[in-house]
Amino acid sequence: MQRHGKIILGIDPGTLLMGYGIIEISGPVLRLKEMDVLRLPSKKSNPERLHLIHKKVQELIRIFRPDEFAIEAPFFGKNVQSMLKLGRAQGVAIAAAMSKGIPVTEYSPKKVKQSITGNGNAGKEQVWRMLQHLLRVSREPASYDATDALAVAVCHHFQLHSLINKKGNDFNNWEDFIKKNPERIKKK
Repeated sequence: MQRHGKIILGIDPGTLLMGYGIIEISGPVLRLKEMDVLRLPSKKSNPERLHLIHKKVQELIRIFRPDEFAIEAPFFGKNVQSMLKLGRAQGVAIAAAMSKGIPVTEYSPKKVKQSITGNGNAGKEQVWRMLQHLLRVSREPASYDATDALAVAVCHHFQLHSLINKKGNDFNNWEDFIKKNPERIKKK
């Protein structure tokens, strides 16, 4: 696969549908490389579905060789069991990226919507319309889980870009940014 710029893999975790979106950034141009969902069989056990999520993320990493990994954080709901399952799905996807040494960043759904549309309460269709405009994509998505994942990847690009440009510096990666900005590291 020919590479021209930085590649970001975005994930919208789920236990029945996991969305994924991959973008490539070459200078000021954002380009969609892939956007789809992994449909997980409801008849399989939770551990089996988690294994499928891990395998799929590893496969995406092998094929697209992303430089960055961004994932949507679970929103806080009232159903504790659903939150636990979603957290596990997120953890498995993160572990797959970390095992390959890819930097991982997590974004809240509100932050993603705000970054893409300027409105943290935007609807899924509004987010998708803005993504179509930004990436010059005309096809309709198979699922909004896929567009949510794509939005996470684009949000991550915007966040990296805004951090880099705030000081007017040019950084090659996060390691370079940290070396040049040691005061931004928080110690626990």
